Amino acid sequence: MEAVTDRAESLPGLALSRAVLDRAAYRRSEPDLVPRLLADPRTRVYEVRGDRMRMVQEPTPHLPWRAPEPGDAERLAFYLGEIPKGVSPDRDGPHAVSVVAVVKPVVDTDPGGSEWDDSPSWVTLRQAGALLPDLDAGIFTAAVALANWHGAHGCCSRCGATTKPAAGGWIRVCSQDGSEHYPRTDPAVIMAVRDAEDRMLFGRGVTWPVNQYSMLAGFVEPGESLEAAVIREVFEESGIRADQVRYLGSQPWPFPSSLMIAMEALALTTEIRHDPVELAEARWMTREAYRKALQAGEIRVPTGISVARRIIERWLGESVEDAAAATG
Repeated sequence: MEAVTDRAESLPGLALSRAVLDRAAYRRSEPDLVPRLLADPRTRVYEVRGDRMRMVQEPTPHLPWRAPEPGDAERLAFYLGEIPKGVSPDRDGPHAVSVVAVVKPVVDTDPGGSEWDDSPSWVTLRQAGALLPDLDAGIFTAAVALANWHGAHGCCSRCGATTKPAAGGWIRVCSQDGSEHYPRTDPAVIMAVRDAEDRMLFGRGVTWPVNQYSMLAGFVEPGESLEAAVIREVFEESGIRADQVRYLGSQPWPFPSSLMIAMEALALTTEIRHDPVELAEARWMTREAYRKALQAGEIRVPTGISVARRIIERWLGESVEDAAAATG
């Protein structure tokens, strides 16, 4: 295979990774930032319900927003940042626009309709991420990630007392000892492991359908580098020894709080001895074999917004749609 030191073949512009919204972290220290923004009719409010946000299709897919309403003051809300001038076509005025996310209970219903009404619809990030413009996809990703964290960290890990949001919703402060708690991000490596014949290593999780395959992946452990995590995870899951690890790109993956870090590695051995607790099976595949499996409908491709799909397409040298449609 080609040397894995060629940076020209990285994964730029991954879905959910393109920073368009200005997080304007300097504003988080402003006193009463969120209450003041929720009292300003110019603020854009985006609602989060569970793991869903509202998406409308016309004129193109986007997240609708609204002005603050009185009930927002009683809801969990956090400051996401500023929409820079010229980024959003429907914004007006010469200045940036503040964005606040408001978490509403899943049991809420809209007047005259169902909570999951198809028009407008409430969708997950997996459903909407590939359809939304970069600004909206970034808002969705940050809003759901923060909502997940707030929902799981209502109590202090030191003393068990309740915590309250602060710094625009980017920290929680213990009501008893005043300790500060910050949003959690769990780094996970996902690996494109290739051998000397340029075959790719694929694995199938124990709970996955029989035709679903993806790259090997795993969480980075405390005190471990990304490179060491790749070598360890590949060996633990497949029995393959790997080396020459390099970085390809990263993607926020708030399900609930992961950061997927795409890496590439060269296999030093090829005999597979997969861990039956982690994988139902692992296999080497050539590009030709993968294309044939796609064309025969024998393999399920990872979701369209995932870094795994981009890794596969980079290896194939074309989109999975083109590979599946090819003949001859």
